[in-house]
Parts: sequence; C-alpha cells; structure tokens
Amino acid sequence: MSTLTTVIIFIIVLAVLIFVHELGHFLFARWAGIRVDAFKIGFGPKIFAWKRGETEYGVNAIPFGGYVKIFGENPDEENMHGPDAARSFVNKNRWKQALVLVAGILFNFIFAWILYSGAFMSGVTATTDGYEQYANDFTNPRVMITQVSPNSPAEKAGLKEGDVIKTVNGSALTVDQIPNAINASKGAPIAFSFMRAGEASTTSVDAVTGLVADKYAIGIAMDDVVTLKLPFFAAIWQGLKYTWFMIEQTVVGLWTFVANLFHGSAALSDVAGPVGIAGIVGDAAQLGFQYLVMITALISINLGVINLIPFPALDGGRILFVAIEGITRRRIPAKFTNWVNLVGFALLMILMIAVTFNDVAKLVK
Repeated sequence: MSTLTTVIIFIIVLAVLIFVHELGHFLFARWAGIRVDAFKIGFGPKIFAWKRGETEYGVNAIPFGGYVKIFGENPDEENMHGPDAARSFVNKNRWKQALVLVAGILFNFIFAWILYSGAFMSGVTATTDGYEQYANDFTNPRVMITQVSPNSPAEKAGLKEGDVIKTVNGSALTVDQIPNAINASKGAPIAFSFMRAGEASTTSVDAVTGLVADKYAIGIAMDDVVTLKLPFFAAIWQGLKYTWFMIEQTVVGLWTFVANLFHGSAALSDVAGPVGIAGIVGDAAQLGFQYLVMITALISINLGVINLIPFPALDGGRILFVAIEGITRRRIPAKFTNWVNLVGFALLMILMIAVTFNDVAKLVK
C-alpha cells in the first residue's frame, strides 16, 4: 500500500472518529438548550465552511483534531451575564454540563460497539477459546501468527502478526505440531508457506536457541483461529462484551503507563502519535476491511479513554472542574479555568509534537 493511500485512509478514519466524538457534544448541548456556535473538523486555516441557523459547520486544514464551540464553555462576561446568558453552558445545571462533556466519550464507546457488532455480523477472525457456544458458527479454521518477537529469526525472515501458516517444510501442521517441527530442525532452514492479505508467500527461517528454554525457536506465538459470523442479536451482545473488555484493557494499559512514568520506567517510544497510528491503520487496511474496522473501533475506545483523564483541556479535566463546583457549591473563577485549560492545551500540543517526532525518527530508522 502506498504512503499516499495510507495517509488518505488515516485522515478518513481520524475525521470519522472526531466527528463521532464532537457529535456527542453537539447533540447533548442542543438537547440541554445550549447555543452551539461552531462544529469544525480539524484545526488551523479554513478549507470550507457553511452556516445553518446559528451554528457554523466546516473543515479546517490540520486534520489532527476538531471541536464544537459551545457558548459559555470558556466563561467570559458576555456568556455569563450577556443577553443570551440563559443559553450559556456555564449557566446550566451542573449535571447538564457533565452530560454534555461526557457525551463525546460516550459516543466514541458506542461507535466502537457498533463497529465490533458489525464485525461479528459480517464475520470476524476469532480464537476458538471463549466462543465455544458458537462452535456451529465456526468456519475456515487456521493457524495464525499472533505475535512476532522483535529482532527474532521470524521477524528477519519477514513473518508478521496476522500471517496464516499453511505448511512447514511442505507439511500442513497443527498449532501444537509446529513448535516440535521447529525444534526438530536443530537450526537448519525451515520452509514456511503462509497467506497474508489473501496472497500466498513463502520464506525460510533458521531457528535458534535462547528464545525458549532448551528448544530451538523462531520467535513467534500462534493460535487456532476461525471466522466467526453471528446472527444479529448475538453479534450485538458479543460486540458489547468485547467493547467493555477493550475499554478495561485500555484503562489498565494507560494506568500502567502513567504509573511507569512516575517510576521512571516509561519511554516515549511506548506511545504512538499521528504518524505511528497512521502506520497501524495502513497495516490494518492492507490486511483487509475487517481489520481496518477493528482497529478503528480500538482507536475510538482509546480516544474516549484518553479524554476521561482529568487533565486540563481534555473532557476529563473539564468534568473535574464541574465536579469540584458541584461539591463546593461555588463557581471556580473564569480566568483561572480558562488559563489552566490554555496551559493544558499547550502541553498537549507539545506532547503531540514530541511523539510525532519520535514516530518519524523510528520510521526513518
């Protein structure tokens, strides 16, 4: 897949996810009787825009973001005490404020649920473990590589996650037989035939010792997978369960990363920025539409979870301010909240630039 195609797919995926997130804020703000002045995808110079009613809609040049301009979200004299103050965010009940802020996150999670459910309905690659009750719906059983160790013989030979192993030294083997065949090679070249994105390929791998105790290995993990296609209601239920599971996993992963930051064991390389995510999206698209849908759902979940973080300029930071005001029964000074959110936004931009630089450095390397 060309770089241009990857960039185009990434921009489309990002635009859809931003649209979904901001649509949540927009719809709940309108429901709460709050004036919405703008609904934009992207930042920076305007590409095109139009106005309908009191809201300006448009697309800006820098696609890494978007926003809904809600009247009174950044308090000032006009929206607090002006002629339209009754329709200001800052003057609405705090539970309505909280709902408007959490709506974008909720829509990201719902969108992931829809995508996962659609994948289950159309047929998704799944392990046999955990779906035994749907054994009658299994088709196309196969052995898939689920992990490739960095700098391993498998990686050097060109094997990748998602490759379906067809034969090893000319024989079709099970997931339990393949490690024995690798060990039996004693370091001699092993011929692998495999399928990737519907295309057949072959490679030769030399097993080594040291990766697995007392055995020759090539640095891969494998699993039995099938194509699982479920009826409507079963797909909706499994989509919901899988969405919740991925939210839990994302929260745990983010918590671990933050904890490692305080312990000094986290690295910038553990985080992917726009360039890194574009590469992931491109790889998924190359494997097939199903994989693109699944990775889009995962990015949507990540977007929602990250916005829950109580950091200034993120939805979680604004929700925290609303919660503090609700507990203290006192409004936080507008100048303070605006200044904190501005600093938070600047820090997020600096972080994104740093992560993007790291992504580019890894790509060049």
